[in-house]
Amino acid sequence: MARFVFQLEGVLRHRERIEQNRQRELAVVQAEMTRLERELAAMNDDLQRSTAEVRDHHLVGRLDMQYLAAHRRYMLGMQRKVIALAETMGQQKQRVEQARAALAEASKQKKILEKLRERQHQQWAAGLARAEANALDELSTQMSFRELESVEDPT
Repeated sequence: MARFVFQLEGVLRHRERIEQNRQRELAVVQAEMTRLERELAAMNDDLQRSTAEVRDHHLVGRLDMQYLAAHRRYMLGMQRKVIALAETMGQQKQRVEQARAALAEASKQKKILEKLRERQHQQWAAGLARAEANALDELSTQMSFRELESVEDPT
């Protein structure tokens, strides 16, 4: 039985590996982005907790100006950290987009070869079907000729 052989099977496997690598790279940069988002959320929670504590406990009655000044310095320091983290997140977002684009390109390249393989397989199957039909037609013609020959020559 004839067997279909795709001449570019090695290239297809290589492109599948490239696509898998791009998926891994995307997962790594997305995980880093998620970590940064969690860090930002934690900073935000900390800032809100600190502000609520100052509002609820230190703005009632006698004011401790040293504590309020220290809280203000803390808030300014946290604000700088949040700004730096936001910049880092912006850079990481660009890396995520680049990784997505690389994955999309790798997937596209792999699909091109898969389509080529599918098309060649269809052509191979159609050629095989034609060859079988031709063989059956030839066999039928030979059988008819022999039957006709035996009817005409009753010897």
